[in-house]
Amino acid sequence: MILCAGEALIDMIPNAHGAYLPHVGGAVLNTAVALGRLGEPVGLITGLSSDPFGGMIADHLTASHVSTDHAVRSNRNTTLAFVHLDQGNATYTFYDDETATRNIQPVDIAAVPAGTEAMFFGGISLCNPPVADSLLDLALSQPEDRLVMADPNIRPGFVSDHDGYRARLTKLIERADIVKLSDDDIGWLVSDGDLDAKTQAVLNMGPKLLLLTEGGDGATAHLSNGTRVRVAAEKATVVDTVGAGDTFNAGCLDALRRAGALSPSDVAVLDEDTLTDMLTLAARAAAITVSRAGANPPWQTELD
Repeated sequence: MILCAGEALIDMIPNAHGAYLPHVGGAVLNTAVALGRLGEPVGLITGLSSDPFGGMIADHLTASHVSTDHAVRSNRNTTLAFVHLDQGNATYTFYDDETATRNIQPVDIAAVPAGTEAMFFGGISLCNPPVADSLLDLALSQPEDRLVMADPNIRPGFVSDHDGYRARLTKLIERADIVKLSDDDIGWLVSDGDLDAKTQAVLNMGPKLLLLTEGGDGATAHLSNGTRVRVAAEKATVVDTVGAGDTFNAGCLDALRRAGALSPSDVAVLDEDTLTDMLTLAARAAAITVSRAGANPPWQTELD
């Protein structure tokens, strides 16, 4: 099983008339849903509210074959994210204080099952305590032979303590075997140098594989041993970009598991063909997501 740890929320997305309508979302939930739709055994560690939105989220996860056995259930409200679209590009305003996910404490999180192959961490749940510290503790407690992937999906406007956030991300990246960053993310994380210098600075922090996405300019896989593979973005008619990076994450994990390479030791020595196949699958899946409204990752049958 792959376990994803982070937020499940409701995206409030404007329709053609400007009215906001609720859609199940959250970066980490989207990755889990995409994995489930690709046929991977997957579960989600998140806060799950007893409010009506929590019911929507639970139903959505079940329909996409994502286990909710590891969810932390409470009576706290569900996080809301109001989505603002500008020519298909999304920005967000979050309402997160005292919510079901935000208030997760370390003691709330059940033990990770022994058969878990990989853990994925990311999203706004890494931004602010207490959940941010709870998830960092969980990541750092994973055994060395269990793969850890992280996608910070950095939202600077949502962070209450930038120094604390940077310190938290540094510790997570030092532990992670795979890190995915967008070009905007890496620009925020590393302030000096060109893109190559910033990439090397992140690799020097410890991950075996850095995945760098640049929107319509494609994606590049950088191994710590110097291997580099780039693929172009798949052509698509973009409706919006909500969930594109999350789907990309799932495509990478799915491809690695199918290649029998979902372990830290395997990731460290991936060959160019496997990296190319991984990036190609991830790009194809993300292209389908951007071609339709909201975070709606493809099913395996659509890729077939």
